[in-house]
Amino acid sequence: MKSCDSRKSGYLGLMAAMFGAFIALTVSAQQSADIPNPHADVLSIGGSVTEIVAALGQQHRLKARDTTSSYPPDVTNLPDVGYMRSLSPEGVLSVGPSMILSEEGAGPPEALEVIHAADVEFVEVPDALTPEGILRKIEIIGDALGVPDRADGLAAEVETALSAALRDADRSEADKKRVLFVLSTQGGKINASGSGTAADALIRMAGGVNAITDYDGYKQITGEALGLAAPDVILMMDRGGDHGVADDELFDMPSIRLTPAAQTRSVVRMDGLLLLGFGPRTAQAVRMLNEALYAQGS
Repeated sequence: MKSCDSRKSGYLGLMAAMFGAFIALTVSAQQSADIPNPHADVLSIGGSVTEIVAALGQQHRLKARDTTSSYPPDVTNLPDVGYMRSLSPEGVLSVGPSMILSEEGAGPPEALEVIHAADVEFVEVPDALTPEGILRKIEIIGDALGVPDRADGLAAEVETALSAALRDADRSEADKKRVLFVLSTQGGKINASGSGTAADALIRMAGGVNAITDYDGYKQITGEALGLAAPDVILMMDRGGDHGVADDELFDMPSIRLTPAAQTRSVVRMDGLLLLGFGPRTAQAVRMLNEALYAQGS
């Protein structure tokens, strides 16, 4: 067993050294051609992490980002190392960061093993589904970037905004609408949010009731279960493809056609990162969803 572990450790070290050599040969050209600020040193992985970096006034530190990092809009001009859950060591290390700030859940694990073996500081930022979790994200990122005072100020602003948004969104149980978050409709099958997801948390924060509580996470739901869920409103991301099917197609699906939401054609579409990111703009997301739910008059 020790021999196996030793070989694995040696392999990871060799891989990291090879990537390091590759970086040394390419980083100078990348800095002059691809990266707006040659003094940037941080790779940000995760949309909410990138938002927090920018909100702390540290966007100039960003050297690259992942595909989920789309706000502020100008961060999309930075090199993209790929989707956070399917990273490659080559893509991550080739941009030559001295620090990686990564949202929890990045992967795959084998890629992270090689990245961790390289001589790069790696800070994992815990996921969050509560106001307290968002404030913790801000604290961790502020400490990592060496701006704890700015983090304290941002956290205070976010906490005040969230408290006000939650207070204004509060409603009696009898008045709350049942909301179904549909992640995708691939092949005519509804993939919907149960409990313990960002969608579930935001629905509740915005004064709604998650129509599905029989399971955790995201799963395909049967027509029978959807009928029992009886959602008043369908919530989706405002994206194309299976994640953003058009209204007519959505409400014509047999599993949705007989729901209260279909009868009133009640659908709310929001930017995915704003809706699910749980970053500095979450108070805005709460207010936006609350207004959309209760401006429909049904």
